[in-house]
Amino acid sequence: MRRKKGERMLGIIGAMDEEVAKLQEKMADAAIVEKAGMKFFSGKLMGNDVVVVRSGIGKVNAAICSQILVDEFHVSAIVNTGIAGSLRSEINIGDIVLSTDALQHDMDAVAFGYPAGQIPRMDVLAFPADKALLELAEACCHEVNPEIGVWTGRVVSGDQFVSSKEKKNWLVETFGGSCTEMEGAAIAQAAYQNKIPYLVVRAISDKADDSANMDYQEFEAAAITHSVKLLLALAERFHS
Repeated sequence: MRRKKGERMLGIIGAMDEEVAKLQEKMADAAIVEKAGMKFFSGKLMGNDVVVVRSGIGKVNAAICSQILVDEFHVSAIVNTGIAGSLRSEINIGDIVLSTDALQHDMDAVAFGYPAGQIPRMDVLAFPADKALLELAEACCHEVNPEIGVWTGRVVSGDQFVSSKEKKNWLVETFGGSCTEMEGAAIAQAAYQNKIPYLVVRAISDKADDSANMDYQEFEAAAITHSVKLLLALAERFHS
């Protein structure tokens, strides 16, 4: 399904198969297009046009997926969901972080005079999320997931799983990050360069202060439930 002139289509990049499957179940008139090893489900969700896809892990997969959404489906905005590690003690396991902006923490061109995280010849350090989409998602999340904390802040992404407290402290001190993961900033850059709105939504799976961890299977089930509720509400209200 390609967007016609004047219509708005939301691209949703999910992280987990179960999450994408639950959204697919709610879709009407869904068609499947397979490209670059990814399955894109296009159709109606809560009455509005959407494309739902699970990208692979890492920034390259995320960027490829985003560009396909732009080039093939002409989406007018992208929302990316998944899990992340908290970089702030007050953001707890199971809470949701909504991006104010995103950057690539493993980009290092400091030797050429750029600050850590800055992509050479880009005019921004961090890619700003769309304020209207952020405000809408925040309102939706408070409404449909009142039992969890909802935070806004910077998402820092890199092609590495961050597990040490030293690394997390560096991410906070250097970038002021709220959470860390492996795809969001690539999606943010693709959206920025294509001049379309984006938002990264992250459920927190672990904390920097070595607090007791929730059982992962239990966390994953809860994260999927919270994400799907948010995405359904967001899709319903995504309009001109």
